[in-house]
Amino acid sequence: MDSLPGDHDRGGEAAAVSTRTKAPRSRAATRAPYPFAAIVAQEEMLRALLVAAVDGSIGGVLVLGDRGTGKSTAVRALAALLPPMKAVEGCRFGCDPGDAAALCEACRAKPRLRAVEVPVPVVDLPLGATEDRVAGALDIERALAEGVKAFEPGLLARAHRGFLYIDEVNLLEDHLVDLLLDVAASGENLVEREGISIRHPARFVLVGSGNPEEGELRPQLLDRFGLCVEVRTPTDLPTRIEVIRRRDSYERDHAAFCAAWEKEQVKLRRRILAARAALPSIEVPDAALERAAQLCMALGTDGLRGELTLIRAARAHAALEEVERVGDDELRAVASPALRHRLRRNPLDETSSSTRVERAVAELFGQ
Repeated sequence: MDSLPGDHDRGGEAAAVSTRTKAPRSRAATRAPYPFAAIVAQEEMLRALLVAAVDGSIGGVLVLGDRGTGKSTAVRALAALLPPMKAVEGCRFGCDPGDAAALCEACRAKPRLRAVEVPVPVVDLPLGATEDRVAGALDIERALAEGVKAFEPGLLARAHRGFLYIDEVNLLEDHLVDLLLDVAASGENLVEREGISIRHPARFVLVGSGNPEEGELRPQLLDRFGLCVEVRTPTDLPTRIEVIRRRDSYERDHAAFCAAWEKEQVKLRRRILAARAALPSIEVPDAALERAAQLCMALGTDGLRGELTLIRAARAHAALEEVERVGDDELRAVASPALRHRLRRNPLDETSSSTRVERAVAELFGQ
């Protein structure tokens, strides 16, 4: 089986943005993104992002932890790693030509759809963005004067079928949180102004990062993330040295550094494609369903979203590891990120959520 990035080679971290939003061109912006395969340590974060890349229905990834631990780097490096996707040529929303039910209004009206390959969008949502920039804007004057629904797509439209990334997500304004919750639940974005409305598909994997010390997420938004990962500053000397070495190497000559890691990037990209193809055939036996339910009951999670996410994540992890059926090992590997943010708080218990999950896993599955 292939190992996760960082298991066989300790890598470093660097920042490289790949979005569909307009930004001033700069020397930093033209750099090749830092290779995902070269990121050092943080195995749980890397695993969660790969699992989300294999199965978008899991519900996205929330990455919480210290500053400078590679949260943004890992998310943005994912953009260069993902295989291209097929989209309808000329479509503003990147509709899937193979999914007739999810086509936008303009694509439905076309007599023939031509497919082209495009990069998977990874779009940044800035904290200070206006609602019009996020949801899109209608030209009311043109609509009244010409009777035309002139619509300028927003960030949600650009992120369709891709990833919407929010750095410092715990600081996001409440009105944008409400908008994201509505769109995440329906898979569509509805823009209404002065009696005029536009509806378009907006299905994306939501990825957020933040520092818990700067504020907590609203429970409704926290529940929308399928996986929650905690990252920490490496504490062992060899790992910290390797982070510095690789970061410095990337800064001095990013082109040569990326070229040196291209072979690993290709292997990882093929691994994602193979996992996606294998996903429908991964068996989830009743024993695995029972284990998942027992674990959630032991932890006292609300609702059934925990079990569903745990099973989906375990299945995607099995596909990545080329395992044909979900067993205890697969459930154990994704239990903490799938469940740690779904636990009820007990003010009398100072034990962290991660420790509670690990303890329950050890009791149920054995050491």
